Amino acid sequence: MRRWVAPTASGPVSASVVVPGSKSATARALVLAALADGPSTLSGVLDARDPRLMQDALTSLGVSIAPAGPGVVTVTPPDRFVPADINCGLAGTVMRFVPPIAALAEGRSRFTGDAAASARPVRPLLDALRQAGVSVDGNALPFDVLGAGSVPGGVVELDASASSQFLSALLLAGARFDGGLTIRHRGAPIPSLPYVGMTVGMLRDRGVRIDTPEADTWVVHPGSIAAQDEAIEPDLMNASAFLCAALVTGGRIETAWPERTLQAADGVLAALEAFGATIDRSPGRVTVTGRVRGADIDLAEVAELTCVLAAVACLADGPSRLRGVGHIRGHETDRLAALASELSALGADVRETDDGLAITPGPLRGATFRTYADHRMAHAAAVVGLGVPGVELDDVDCTTKTMPDFPGLWAAMLGA
Repeated sequence: MRRWVAPTASGPVSASVVVPGSKSATARALVLAALADGPSTLSGVLDARDPRLMQDALTSLGVSIAPAGPGVVTVTPPDRFVPADINCGLAGTVMRFVPPIAALAEGRSRFTGDAAASARPVRPLLDALRQAGVSVDGNALPFDVLGAGSVPGGVVELDASASSQFLSALLLAGARFDGGLTIRHRGAPIPSLPYVGMTVGMLRDRGVRIDTPEADTWVVHPGSIAAQDEAIEPDLMNASAFLCAALVTGGRIETAWPERTLQAADGVLAALEAFGATIDRSPGRVTVTGRVRGADIDLAEVAELTCVLAAVACLADGPSRLRGVGHIRGHETDRLAALASELSALGADVRETDDGLAITPGPLRGATFRTYADHRMAHAAAVVGLGVPGVELDDVDCTTKTMPDFPGLWAAMLGA
C-alpha cells in the first residue's frame, strides 16, 4: 500500500490525455482468442493487474500467450484445455469469465482470490453452469469447477441483476458447449447492459450466431469461434476520470474517442453533460469544457462512473442524485457505503439510497481517503482532490488494476 496526496489544481486544467486500452474489451478479446479456432494477435492490450490475472489464468488452462511487441500479444488456443489453479485476485472478469472455460477442461480447477473477492457475487453464474451440465463445488470464492472435457449446454435460467458479467460469461463460452446455450434472465433489470452489447458484438464479429427471440433471452448457437486479430480501444471509463477534471476546474480536457465503439461512449458523454459539460466531438477525438453543476441522473448503464461522478457532485453548485446503481454494492467493495463514508468525511453530505446516492455539497476539507483496494474509489479521491487540498489516498497502488501508472498520468495532466 502506497499513500499519495492527490494534487490540487492551481487553476483551470488544460491538457490532452492518452489513456490505456479498455479493460473490458481486453478481457473479452483474450477470452475469445483463447476459445477461437486458431491464433489471434491482439494489440493495445491493457497492461494492468486484471488483464495480467486473466492472461495467467488462460495460460494455466493451456492457452499460449506470447508477447509480440509493446501492448501486443499472440494468443494460441490449446488442442485441449487442462485443469488448473486460478488466482482471480479481485478481478470480476476472471472469477466470472474463466469458470465456463475451465468446464471445458477434464479435471478439477480451483478458483481463489484476494480476501475481499469472496464477497463478490458469483453464485448465479455457478448455478447456471450447473444447469448446463457442469459440476461445481462451492457458491463463492474459493470454489472448484469439475470439468468433464465438454459441456452439454442447453437451456439455463439466470438472475443477472447483480452483474451483467454473469450473462457475458455464458455468452462468451456458449458456442463451445455441445448444444449451444439458451440463456433466460429471470430477475430485476440487468445493470450495465452496454457491456452485454459489447460481448454480443465481439462474438458476432467472430462468426458466432446469437439470436434474441424475446426480451431477456439469448440463444447462442453451437459452433466455432473464428480467430481474429484485434486492436483494443482506449478505456472510456478510465478516460472519464480525466474528463471530470475539466468540469471541476473549469478547464479543457481532450482525449482520443473512437467514432464507432462497443463501449458505452454515448452514455459517458451524456452523464458528463448532465453535470455541466460541453462536449466538442471531432473525428477520433472528444474535448470537454464546462463548469460542474448538480444533477439527478440514472447511471444504470454506466455504473462504473458512479465513483468519479459522486466526487464531481461534491464540488457542484447544488444537490445531486445518482440512481440505478444499487448493484455496485457487490463490486470491488460496497461502493455506495464506501463513497458515503469517505466523501462525508471530507465534509459533504452523502447518503445512501436504495439504488444510489443523494449528495449535498458542503465545505470540504482534506483528510485521509480510504480506497478499499478499489481503483474507482482512488479515481474519485483524485477528482475531489483537484479542488480540495490535503486529500490523501491510503493506497494509490490499487489503481494498477486498470492503469499501470495512474499517478503519473494524473500528474502529467496537471503539467507536473
